[in-house]
Amino acid sequence: MKYIKLSIITLAVAALMTACGQKDNSTATTGQNSQKAAPVVSVVTAQAEDVDITNTFTSNIEPFATNNIVSQTAGRIMSINAEVGDKVRKGQLLAKMDEVTLAKTRLQFINDSTEFSRLTELHKIGAVAQSDYDMAKLSLKITEKTYHNLLENTYLRSPLNGVVTARNYDKGDMYSMAQPIFVVEQIQPVKMLANVSESLFTQVHEGMEFDIVVDAYPNEVFKGKVNLLYPTVNATTHTFPVEVICENKDQRLRPGMFARVTATFGTNHHIVVPDNAVVKQQGSGEHFVYVLQPDNTVKYTLVELGKRMGNRYEIVSGLNEGDRIVTEGQVRLKDGVSVTVK
Repeated sequence: MKYIKLSIITLAVAALMTACGQKDNSTATTGQNSQKAAPVVSVVTAQAEDVDITNTFTSNIEPFATNNIVSQTAGRIMSINAEVGDKVRKGQLLAKMDEVTLAKTRLQFINDSTEFSRLTELHKIGAVAQSDYDMAKLSLKITEKTYHNLLENTYLRSPLNGVVTARNYDKGDMYSMAQPIFVVEQIQPVKMLANVSESLFTQVHEGMEFDIVVDAYPNEVFKGKVNLLYPTVNATTHTFPVEVICENKDQRLRPGMFARVTATFGTNHHIVVPDNAVVKQQGSGEHFVYVLQPDNTVKYTLVELGKRMGNRYEIVSGLNEGDRIVTEGQVRLKDGVSVTVK
């Protein structure tokens, strides 16, 4: 009886071990099948299109013209008629200096004019020597020029339309000629100096259009044109300055702003792909894509990138038009792996 019970227990244990073995084998098989499942990927077909050849140069916005408002001689400032930030017109009175010297010169000018008129009448009848007449005429001209010069240096006016960017004195101060009383800058238009590579020397010309972007208005593009090309190339940097002007009719661009100026130098017919198709090679500056082959395997392909255009890349070399490029699922890929396309 004990023998029968032992046999029954032995058979039960054996059956249990067999069942467990089958379960383990089934799990292992399932795991292997899972590992061998082809990665699922999305692909797009590479297409070529015309891509603008652009070059971008950094610069700072400068006033088109800057004028320091000064008096030719030292003296007391009698009035100040403008403040920093004021927009001024050409000929507008900005400051007035002490008028004592001007008043004396005005009186002398009036006297010389009266005397010359008297001598002119006498000269007509031969009552005055020619030398005396010529001397009086010269003296009057000198007095007149002195008077007008003092007039300009007493009543200080803006020589241009612009904005006051500095005021260094107050009413009643003694002007010492150490620094200008005002600084007036013309900001309509404004200008930028771009240092352009000498390889583009023959492609830049007056009137050529440039796009201008500034950090203050990141979503706007302002238009500018080449106003002046400097005739020499810097032997150290191999660049040459190009003056670009922008009309700036609304005066939103201000001197000192950092600007990027971009010009187009023709077009290239290149492949363009989505940016999520391009993978950067770890530890290097190289980039690659996976190209789907006819047998549903993928090929690791190095590419040379051109410009980025929103969410797309220009491909300078490495791809052909019609290639099917993987855009999703690259994490599990390597060269020669079979894939399943969505």
